[in-house]
Formats: sequence, structure tokens, C-alpha cells
Amino acid sequence: MGILACFLLILIPYAASISFNLTNISPNDKGMFILEGGAYISEDAIQVTPENKSGTVIGRVTYTKKLHLWDKSSRGLASFSTNFSFVKLSDPKKINRQDDGFIFFLAQNSSAIHGATDPKSDTEADGSADQFVWVEFDPYCNTWEGNIRSCDHVGINVHSHSSIKQAEWFNDVSNKRECQVSVNYDSTSRNLSVSFTSFRNNTVELGGVSHTVDLRDELPEWVVFGFSAAAGELSDKNTVKSWMFNSSDLQFDENNGLSSHKLGLVVGLVVGKSVLVTLLVILAYLLWNKKENNSDNVQELEISVEMNDEFEMGATGPRKFTYLELARATAGFSEKEKLGEGSFGGVYKGFLKDLRAYVAVKRVSKTSQQGIKEYASEVRIISRLRHRNLVQLTGWCHEKGELLLVYEYMENGSLDSHLFKAKSLLTWAIRYQIAIGLASALLYLHEEWEQCVLHRDIKSSNVMLDSNYNAKLGDFGLAKFVDHEKGSQTTSLAGTLGYMAPECVTTGKTSKESDVFSFGVVALEIVCGRKSINCKAQENQIWLPEWVWELYGTQTLLEAVDPRLRLEFDEDEVKRLMIVGLWCVHPDSQLRPSMRQVIQVLNSKASMPILPSKMPIASYFTTETPSLFDCSNVNLSASSSYLHGR
Repeated sequence: MGILACFLLILIPYAASISFNLTNISPNDKGMFILEGGAYISEDAIQVTPENKSGTVIGRVTYTKKLHLWDKSSRGLASFSTNFSFVKLSDPKKINRQDDGFIFFLAQNSSAIHGATDPKSDTEADGSADQFVWVEFDPYCNTWEGNIRSCDHVGINVHSHSSIKQAEWFNDVSNKRECQVSVNYDSTSRNLSVSFTSFRNNTVELGGVSHTVDLRDELPEWVVFGFSAAAGELSDKNTVKSWMFNSSDLQFDENNGLSSHKLGLVVGLVVGKSVLVTLLVILAYLLWNKKENNSDNVQELEISVEMNDEFEMGATGPRKFTYLELARATAGFSEKEKLGEGSFGGVYKGFLKDLRAYVAVKRVSKTSQQGIKEYASEVRIISRLRHRNLVQLTGWCHEKGELLLVYEYMENGSLDSHLFKAKSLLTWAIRYQIAIGLASALLYLHEEWEQCVLHRDIKSSNVMLDSNYNAKLGDFGLAKFVDHEKGSQTTSLAGTLGYMAPECVTTGKTSKESDVFSFGVVALEIVCGRKSINCKAQENQIWLPEWVWELYGTQTLLEAVDPRLRLEFDEDEVKRLMIVGLWCVHPDSQLRPSMRQVIQVLNSKASMPILPSKMPIASYFTTETPSLFDCSNVNLSASSSYLHGR
């Protein structure tokens, strides 16, 4: 029956989903788009409208492939999500201006949105037979809206220039402010939601607007999608810096199922297949299954006895998935869906239809003994924990010789991809929010759960960011339970180069204080925008905490701030986070703060510590002690892994 089911699933026709992720746009990506008007691809972005032009210019950027949004015969409807960042730059001295909007659109064709952002086409789209839906970012008052809130707003528009739903949008068009946007459509709830960043009083604010709409009633089955913008009488420049888009396969209504036409097609295809081919498939499967089961069953039995007892005692929490469910969700663990690779194996993006949600599936390599141990450790620990700043474990699977973990999908990937890989420029407000979120997660692990949990591998690549850039700590493969009164234990060396506390090398002992040390390193990376240590450099670099401590001693801390922030930060918060970071990396573990003290200082509820002007040397270090901060000792790192984010 299982083979027949797989065979039927293969034969059922469905439209392929669309998925791409452009974090570093270049002219090499030009073939992915249809460029109209003044649009072009620069060295690092999509220029929807040029900066230098004469007269009104309308630019359009359309993805080359059409999206199969819904199916007429089955009434199947796709979900989709897109994240993008854009910059709208204008001359603030010229206030006598017309409407210069920027939109993300879905339409029957690109001409359907002609006039969408054209200041001289106030009514052209209204009443048109063309079908379109767009999200507009409009910094100026429109004559057709007749509402004061229509100035500086984000709106959802359906067949009209008038926004059917809208929210205020604060955007400084005179500075190169990068607006982060997330647009999501859920085919089950029919909810179209938009999240976006605003800038007010030099701080970042998060806003949102949503509207329930059945897109089958508003758009054709196949649609184009992309961006459009207009530069009016002034030299507006609308720039898309990054763009991610994902759509699901068509989700069928429960009451509709497959149409009789498609069902007949499936039956016909099945009956028409050669009996010989079917027999060969079955024979090959049986031969393979007999060979694999001998080795897989032993390991699977050992894990199942332990894990099933661990999980199934509770009525809530992570669930057990079948291998077939996860294979289908990830398109057979397709390379196209791979999010990252670590020593344990790969992480894949998937869509679970019954949960109606995207997930990240960690697939442990069959050849990784360390990965098997980390799998067991992770399911034991993270399945019990519940905190807003921890990555949620959705489920697990161990069958057919596979070890799989299913997590909630983090739309904005890992912190290191933003700090070191130019995925996007995190504003200071978001960075400070991330630091506080990570500190809250560690406070929960160390003091607020029934047992103390030592994470033992805190680093930027294990800090994940959701759609609103909230920090969530992940990867508990090296984590350990300890009693609160003990707080430490002797173990084998664990951690990652540049983040491990010095006492871990000399004593092999991990503790809450060694976790605090790792947090301090990440805190300094957040401020400085550079790695703790870069072993790919031509020569050994000075260790980041050591460099920052030198600047602290000369009272020149601000020299270490990430230059990409261009002085757009809160000076008091910057110094506060840097000094807390140095406090956490104090070589003497007994002089480091607790995570509760860290949060109190970051929230300005306690005074900042006074540290020595020079970085102290731990008393247990000798000339023979290996340095964790020398690239020649890279093998001291016991584990390095990458979770969810692209």
C-alpha cells in the first residue's frame, strides 16, 4: 500500500512552487527579471527607478516566471511569502512634489498595474477590467484617498488606487534608511498580512496591516509579481536591496478534493503503466529494504525506545512525523530547499500542509556519530523548554535509518548572516533588541526552568531571527542538564573557536559562567559587526574582546562600532552593551555577571560595572596553556553547526 501511495502521489499533476532568495543582488541576476521603464540591475541592488532622470519615470521589475496562484477545476489555492528590503531616497529640500509610490504587486500582467504609481494617472486603474492586488508604500498625500492617514502609509489595494486597509508608515526619505518588509498570504485563512519597519525619532518601529481576501475572486489563476515605482518631478531613487520569495503547492479545499477530470487522469495513468515497470520497482524496493533493515532496525530500535518514552509521556509538545511526510514537505530533501550544512548533515526548508506552515528540517548524517549524540541530546532538552526567545522544536522522526528534527522556520535566518555575510544591515535598535532577547533566553535556561540548562555552544550562527527580527536561540545538540545548586560539570571539551571560555580548555568544566562568556563575545560582535576571530584572514587577527578592552582602557570605545551603522545609534546603549560584553568575557569566571545582572544593566535598571583598564590574565593560565584565540588551535572546537536560515 505504501508503494502504491507513493506511486499515485508521483502521478498526480501539480504546479511547481516558486522559491528564490537574493541576498546579494548583482547583474548576474538580470535574467531572472523583466525590466521595464527606468528599471535596471546595479552592482548590488535592483534599481526600480534611477536617480538621474528627466521628467516622470515609471519603473517595473517583474519576475520572469508566472505564479500558479490557484486552479479553476480543483479550487486549489497557493500560499506565498516574500521578504524584501528597499530604500527610498529623495531630496528633502523639494517639498512641492507629486505622488511617488513604491509597490509590490500581483497582477494578470505587468500592464495591469500601469498607473499604479504614476502621479498623472490618479484614476486610471480604478474601474479597470485588469485584475491586480498590491501593497503600496506611499510617503505622500494622494488626492484620491481623501483621508489624512493616507499621507505616509502602507496600504493593501485591490483593483483600486484607494487602499482597502492601511497603516501609518514613518520613513525618512532624505536618508538611506532600509525598510524591511514581509508579505504573507495564507491560503487557508485567506489572510494577506504585511509587516514593515518604520523610522521615527531615529529609532526603528515595527508596523503591520492585514486584510482577509480570497485571491481566487480577485486574480486570475496565473499571475505575474514584482515591484513598481514612480519618480515624479524629483529625483526619487527606489532601490530593492534583497528579495526572497516562496510559494507553496496548491492547497485543495477539503470539500472539493480532486476534480473528477483530474481523478480520471490519475486512474488512467496508473492503469496505463506497464506491469513490468511496476514489478521491477517493487522488486528493487524489496531488495533494498531487506539490506537496509538489518542495520537500520538495530539503531532505530535503540533510539525509539529511549525517545518515545521521553516524548510520549506528555500530551503536548513536539509530535512524531513519518519520513514520508518530511520527504514530501522538502521535495525529497532537494538541494534547492537546503538552508545550510553542518558537521551533522543538512537543514532543509519544508512546508507541512496539515500544519499550514513552513518548517526547517535538520537531517542528521548517517555517518555522523557526533550528530547522533546531538540528536538525542537535542530532543531530550529542547522539547521540554518553552520560551519566546528559544527556537521551537515542532517534531522529530527516526525511521528508515533517518534522524530528523523539525523546527519552526525562521524567516530572517541566523544572526551571523546579517553581521558578517551582508544579508541585510541590521539597525541599531534591532541589534539591541536581539541582545536583550538572547540574554532573556539564557536567563530562562540558567535560572527560570526546573533544571539549569547549559547551552555550551552560544554563537552568532546559533541565534536565529524571526520575521520581526526577534532573537531565538537554537541548536541544543551540546546542551546539558545540571542541578541548580551544582551549576557546573566536568565534560569533554565542547564549543566553538572564539566563543569558548578559557577555563573550559584548562579544566574541561562547563558552567553558567562559560555560557555567560560566550554571550559576551556575541554581544561584542553585535556592536562591532565583525567576527570574534577570523581564521580565514592572511594572518592571525587580534581577538575581538581583547581589541575592545584596549579601546575601553583608552576611553575610545566608539571606535569599535560597526562603521556600516554610520553613527546612527544610541551612544548610551552602545557603551552599555559593549561594557556588559567585556564584563561577561572577564577571564576570571567568578567575576562575570549572572544573566539576571546582564538584563538589569541592559534595561538601565542597574549601574554599569567599572572594569580594569587592561584585560586581566587568568591566574590558571601558564605559558604552556593553549590559546583558544589562535587560529592554529582550530581543532579545539568540538562542534560547529548551522541552523535554519538561508
